[in-house]
Amino acid sequence: MAQGNSILSGYGTTVFEVMSRMAVEYNAVNLGQGFPDQDGPLDVRQEAARYLLEEVNQYPSMMGLPELRQAVAAHNKRFYGLEVDWQKEVMVTSGATEALADCLFGLIEPGDEVVMIEPLYDSYLPIVRRAGGVPKLVRVTPPHWELPRDDLAAAFSPRTKLIILNSPMNPAAKVFTPDELGFIAELLLKYDAYAVCDEVYEHLVFDGRAHVPLMTLPGMRERVLRIGSAGKTFSLTGWKVGYITGAPALMTPVAKAHQFMTFTTPPNLQAGVAHGLRKDDSYFSGFTADMAAKRDHLSDGLRRIGFEVVPCQGTYFVTTDFRPLGFNGNDVDFCRTITLEAGVAAVPVSAFYQDGDVTHFARFCFCKREEILDEGLRRLARYFGRS
Repeated sequence: MAQGNSILSGYGTTVFEVMSRMAVEYNAVNLGQGFPDQDGPLDVRQEAARYLLEEVNQYPSMMGLPELRQAVAAHNKRFYGLEVDWQKEVMVTSGATEALADCLFGLIEPGDEVVMIEPLYDSYLPIVRRAGGVPKLVRVTPPHWELPRDDLAAAFSPRTKLIILNSPMNPAAKVFTPDELGFIAELLLKYDAYAVCDEVYEHLVFDGRAHVPLMTLPGMRERVLRIGSAGKTFSLTGWKVGYITGAPALMTPVAKAHQFMTFTTPPNLQAGVAHGLRKDDSYFSGFTADMAAKRDHLSDGLRRIGFEVVPCQGTYFVTTDFRPLGFNGNDVDFCRTITLEAGVAAVPVSAFYQDGDVTHFARFCFCKREEILDEGLRRLARYFGRS
């Protein structure tokens, strides 16, 4: 009997799907999987609907609708001062995960080393391994998520092809500082390596911090592929529209991978995203402020219950240490217990590491309506005897 691919078959169902299924089965408030419970801006959705009914619905350009690629280029200039040639340096993908796969399959040769910083978004490692890459893992850990510079430097070698850099970082909610980015840039130059930058949470950076793309640093313009996500920026995760910005020499092999993956993305959704990227600054600042308020609301409630809440600099996740509550099991046991018995789903942070002792932290998602956050807090407070 035929066997599945030995690499991909070795992975179970993603933890996000597992916890979401449990949340449905046990009627739990789902604060685990990272998706908003309200759709994004009405005008963005209306433009997608208008295009669907009034414009052409056949294959668009493999690289994406010109209006969206132009909007992505303008977005890079507007927020980061990057001069981008929309015709040669922008490509639209069916979500940021496809963008990651295109970049990794397009650049990695079997045996190339790929540096990754744990905790890892769960698609990174399977894609790297399937592409023939050799993972070199470095970790940051809660509660401070400090970058271990000696370890990172030691992970680089003459065989390093690239680093995958996720900032703002899921699930750590860490925003890499300009100094940390500068250190990474020095390593890329020293070892003649590239960076695939997962920046899907670029507009979810809090407390006066600024998102600084690695691409903006000296010497990085030709070495970096920058990935953005309409799903995250406009709370339209089901649309699966992503985009890559990169120099032509990097974009060429990435586009070759894209043409054999999805080839293109629904044109009406691309049109809606193009409209969204042209929205004025008040949308983006308001989006950030709204998510920061939700972060504070959930974090304050969790602290009152007794959790130790790790500071959240960006994304829409908060990490908590549950040991002050007196729970003696690991994070998988904890998340299963509160799903089944308290009626609230979270995600164990150990799922984002390959091994080790990060076993007493749970991640909660706050991109939900306030009444959902309140219901989750009420259930947790009742279960832990704090109501």
